[in-house]
Amino acid sequence: MTATTDGAGTPGAEPDDHTPAPGPAPPRVWGAVRIHPGEPAGAAPPRPAAAEPDGPPDAVRGVPGAQEAAARATRHLLARQDAAGWWKGDLETNVTMDAEDLLLRQFLGIRDEATTQAAARFIRGEQAADGTWATFHGGPPELSATVEAYVALRLAGDAPDAPHMARASAWIRAHGGIAAARVFTRIWLALFGWWSWDQLPELPPELVFLPPWVPLNIYDFGCWARQTIVPLTVVSAKRPVRPAPFALDELHTDARNPYPAVRPAPLASWDGVFQRMDRALHVYRRFAPRRLRKAAMNTAARWIIERQENDGCWGGIQPPAVYSVIALHLLGYDLGHPVMRAGLESLDRFAVWRDGPPGPDGRPGGPVRMIEACQSPVWDTCLAAIALADAGLPPDHPALVRAADWMLGEEIVRTGDWAVRRPGLAPGGWAFEFHNDTYPDIDDTAEVVLALRRIRHPDPARVEAAIARGVSWNLGMQSANGAWGAFDADNTSPFPNRLPFCDFGEVIDPPSADVTAHVVEMLAVEGRAADPRTRRGIAWLLAEQEPTGAWFGRWGTNYVYGTGSVVPALTAAGFDTAHPAIRRAVRWLESVQNEDGGWGEDQRSYKDPAWAGKGASTPSQTAWALMALLSAGERNGEAVERGIAYLVAAQQEDGSWDEPYFTGTGFPWDFSINYHLYRQVFPLTALGRYLYGEPFAAGEDR
Repeated sequence: MTATTDGAGTPGAEPDDHTPAPGPAPPRVWGAVRIHPGEPAGAAPPRPAAAEPDGPPDAVRGVPGAQEAAARATRHLLARQDAAGWWKGDLETNVTMDAEDLLLRQFLGIRDEATTQAAARFIRGEQAADGTWATFHGGPPELSATVEAYVALRLAGDAPDAPHMARASAWIRAHGGIAAARVFTRIWLALFGWWSWDQLPELPPELVFLPPWVPLNIYDFGCWARQTIVPLTVVSAKRPVRPAPFALDELHTDARNPYPAVRPAPLASWDGVFQRMDRALHVYRRFAPRRLRKAAMNTAARWIIERQENDGCWGGIQPPAVYSVIALHLLGYDLGHPVMRAGLESLDRFAVWRDGPPGPDGRPGGPVRMIEACQSPVWDTCLAAIALADAGLPPDHPALVRAADWMLGEEIVRTGDWAVRRPGLAPGGWAFEFHNDTYPDIDDTAEVVLALRRIRHPDPARVEAAIARGVSWNLGMQSANGAWGAFDADNTSPFPNRLPFCDFGEVIDPPSADVTAHVVEMLAVEGRAADPRTRRGIAWLLAEQEPTGAWFGRWGTNYVYGTGSVVPALTAAGFDTAHPAIRRAVRWLESVQNEDGGWGEDQRSYKDPAWAGKGASTPSQTAWALMALLSAGERNGEAVERGIAYLVAAQQEDGSWDEPYFTGTGFPWDFSINYHLYRQVFPLTALGRYLYGEPFAAGEDR
């Protein structure tokens, strides 16, 4: 990435340093209420509650069908709201979630035939013609996913010589066999003796004793990795092996030599240093003082139990939950223990059951079971509220008020692991999931504040108090470089990603452009565009702009998401739409628009920059591009009109959109997500802003 020297003043002017000086921000307008910087934002005056918004003035109707598409999408989204006020779409990842769920049940002795067959139907349905499995729709074959899916189908009774299984095992052998799979896959296989624990990186439980100032302490890891690694230290120390129900010789390149020698990295390299450190830890294992090891495992158990959420899960995500259950079971917690029972019940709630497609004879194919890696109700709800409000739904509409009530009830007002780096900071924020009080996140907090600002709630004092706490907490979570990560401040240690153990994706939580942009946008709406902390965030964003004019997207795919996040933030903070950084972004978006008028970007852009902005058009990515272009003043431009026309044409009769492609990101490239509500909320947001204007645009009445 290259630093730019563009400020926020006169377009093209060269500032003294990288800190923009936007000057006094102009009044923000929303509804009929002007929101001045430094004053409480308040809310729009009430309009009569209605099932649909009033249409825009004739002068701004624009692309034929846009108003009708927005109305249909509004009705569709309103119909999906839960009676409690929240929205939640399915969160689809890949078949390793389903395979590992079956392996967990096999390990604990609780696998049942009905669950196994329903999971197997889903896994078979995701297999490609060549016998492999990918980690995202249309993606290339992935070795570890294919190994885990194959083993799960063996558990379900699929014969190794069945055509679909033989194709899978042949491909696995041709690509290095089990030995070439990631560490996590080989850990699952080691639980049943299909791989040797001696051939895995060592992960000592004594790690939990390292204080936060020592490199490679558990708080150097991102929260998702931290919650996974702590229980895995117990599993690594115990090295359990359950009887294998079958052999897996067919998955080795040479079953007589399942552990081929690996050439070590040069000693002068970081990889070489950490490989030799791992060898030392294997030696330490043989001589580790028993009392110290037992104390470490007991400390790890307390750490795990203290972080179990009210719904029984850990962090609201599947990997920490499954390994926590295994670790506690190895430490003597039986399956009837309240902690274990709650943990297993929480994993059951991640299961999405559907009717399977009919078989070749036309008879029902049986139920299909997909495991969500996580659930996203807070994120989905705040995005849905923003979409409906921006599409003209009255701010006091009952659906928006119910959403606000639910979001207010989800506020987290106790400290969590983030306080290790920010011990004096008062809590106040929102998490992604139903229950995750230990790990509120900065991104959700910013978007919830932006959603609440669009709603006229009958108890404005309650709303103002919650917003004030969220803004204060987000400001306190700013990293030293002026930007924001997702869960922690200054989680930027270079060492965790270099560990031989950490080959499963990103394990630290450095600041990102998309999260920083959402915080900057929120602060600008709160009248803090000129705050020095906001200006530092803006300066960081300007320095992170790519030479192409795009921004990298950490939590959404990819440059389209990053650019779609940053441009609206800059204009909300008072940037003139003629600013060079904004014009470069506009030119880049126009250059990557597809022939059909939409935008799309494949997950492969995380590995290969040649894929940046390239891929089949999707409703959500088209909406992100449109949100950036609209905020940049391009409403009447050809690119916007073609993009809106794409959304109108792609909409289904019920007001929804279809989107098989994965446009969300857990770990760039390594773990991709298809948020099933993205295809509904973002197109509606873009249509609404096209029809009604920017919700907080200066000098613009809606």
